[in-house]
Amino acid sequence: MLSFKELNDNISLRDQISSNEEGPVVLINVFTVDPEDEEALVAAWAHDATYMKKQAGYISTQLHKGIAGSPTYVNYAIWENVESFRNAFSSPEFQSRLEGYPKSAVTSPHLFKKLAVAGHCVA
Repeated sequence: MLSFKELNDNISLRDQISSNEEGPVVLINVFTVDPEDEEALVAAWAHDATYMKKQAGYISTQLHKGIAGSPTYVNYAIWENVESFRNAFSSPEFQSRLEGYPKSAVTSPHLFKKLAVAGHCVA
């Protein structure tokens, strides 16, 4: 089963999904896995992505793999708001899917908002 490790020691994902932030949020989820479990990780992620795509508030997701043989992956997912992500992530059906990840997999999910900095924000 998938192990969770907070990306930020001061603010947990639980803290974040309890917030009432308005507007779109981006989930950045870093996965590490033993090299022999990479195929199983990708298959489990694809299974979860199929589920998430059907949830209210889902916008898009992508999975990226580290280069040069790195067994590190980053999932980038956009949601309409925190509430939509919270509902999908907290559902018993999704939580049961976490059993499908290889034992060596560690995930570090964190929510972000787009920061508009004058002259530096692209759509």
